[in-house]
Amino acid sequence: MGRLLSFRPDPPYWGERLDAVLAAHGCYASRSAAARAVEEGRVTVSGKTVAKKHAVQATDFIVYEADEEAAPLRVCGEPIPLDIRFEDDEVIVLSKQAGLICHPAADHPDGTLVNALVYHCGADHLCNVQGEDDRLGIVHRLDGDTSGLMLAAKTNEAGEALMQAIREKAVERRYLALVHGVIGPDTGMVDAPIDRSLRDRTRRCVREAPSARESITTFRVLERFDAEPGDDGYTLIDCKLFTGRTHQIRVHMEYTRHPLVGDPMYTSGAPKAPRASLGLARQFLHSFTLGFEHPETGEYLEFFDELPEDLQTALDGIAPRSMGKTPFWDETFAPRLAQKTASDSDVAAEGGRA
Repeated sequence: MGRLLSFRPDPPYWGERLDAVLAAHGCYASRSAAARAVEEGRVTVSGKTVAKKHAVQATDFIVYEADEEAAPLRVCGEPIPLDIRFEDDEVIVLSKQAGLICHPAADHPDGTLVNALVYHCGADHLCNVQGEDDRLGIVHRLDGDTSGLMLAAKTNEAGEALMQAIREKAVERRYLALVHGVIGPDTGMVDAPIDRSLRDRTRRCVREAPSARESITTFRVLERFDAEPGDDGYTLIDCKLFTGRTHQIRVHMEYTRHPLVGDPMYTSGAPKAPRASLGLARQFLHSFTLGFEHPETGEYLEFFDELPEDLQTALDGIAPRSMGKTPFWDETFAPRLAQKTASDSDVAAEGGRA
């Protein structure tokens, strides 16, 4: 635990956000570092934990846990394979493989997506809008064991524009998830605030607290699968994020008692039999659709990513138990399949003319 320090805000800071005040006061190296400290419960205002957006008042007494002094972080490039789907001078769209952590931290200082991006682009050719070298290029994140499409930015202008678009819910992010149990309604919405767990700081949970953040996930049922001994059936869903909280889909689906298949952390409501995980070593969660307006050209770009082999194998294994696809399956996949067929035909035609 670091040293506990305190201060009362000066008049210029009254009415400003807590994370901004902490950074401006020099309590933390950057605003994002200050925000993390608030989210981790390392900051209190007049004896209470509050949200990072808390408007500082003249009567506030702020106590914060100072960070330990650390050597400046130098992120080195590493030749980690990247599956890049689009790249220009401002933006990169890539499909992140499962197991690749997005950025360095104390327990994984290297071998991350940031290391791969630095090797691919060079540190001077990646955005640094968060003001920290261990976040170079990053505008949003996927959990380490979540696969699929994500964005990175090369310039600060592109990074700021994309982060603002995400905040304004103007970036389409859809995920395929296989969950335990048979969900009855074809559609659903989970509107429940997420905060750190009080019992395990690595976990998130749904709870009402000043530090909890608004979190909204909607889903559509694509296909249901009958139960067998050892499990309670499965449902394939298409999830859409309206907010981007850590572990959001995993937390929200556990909250509904339909946790993700293979999830090692959020397991409440999951059958105890090992076979119920369908042989998966990670959660069945894949970012399969990404759509956004290019920050420079204004063109709307949309990308689709097929399931990786491990998730497709698990899904194929329960295919004989299908209770039928919903109309949302065709709505979700038919345009993609038609687009892929047309693309394959164009490639074949080009080959014939060669």
